Amino acid sequence: MSGSGAPTTDPISAPGLRIAVIASRWHDTIMDGLVDGALRACKDSGTDAPELVRVPGSFELPVAAVAAVDAGFDAIVALGVVIRGDTPHFDYVCRGATDQLARIAVETRTPVGFGLLTCDTEAQALARAGLPGSTEDKGYEAASAAIEVAVTLAKLRQV
Repeated sequence: MSGSGAPTTDPISAPGLRIAVIASRWHDTIMDGLVDGALRACKDSGTDAPELVRVPGSFELPVAAVAAVDAGFDAIVALGVVIRGDTPHFDYVCRGATDQLARIAVETRTPVGFGLLTCDTEAQALARAGLPGSTEDKGYEAASAAIEVAVTLAKLRQV
């Protein structure tokens, strides 16, 4: 089961942190849940008003993420959903977006919260979207991870 064994932590205080939440527009209901969760995590951490940026689809998340890094954001939250279909399109989009988001994080040393759902069915995505009845809130988790790593990196840079 996804989420099994996940750490339980209180929100990290991060006032002044600049966060860009980059979200695709496919699958409105699922994306609404992911975005709401990410924005709630930012609020819970006391970060400044996060910048919400919408892109057409999940494949476009990396180019917007690197632009947000260039604009000086302290952390990026990448949100999207890709649901498996009958063609290999799923594999290409998932691999391309995932690989590039990881590359951006490592090469720029900027945290990228990974909130890209890669699901076999819409029901799996809905279960992870943080909506009423969902079992998980991946938008919240992705933003919390990005915020925690941004705070950790700031501490390491002061050593």
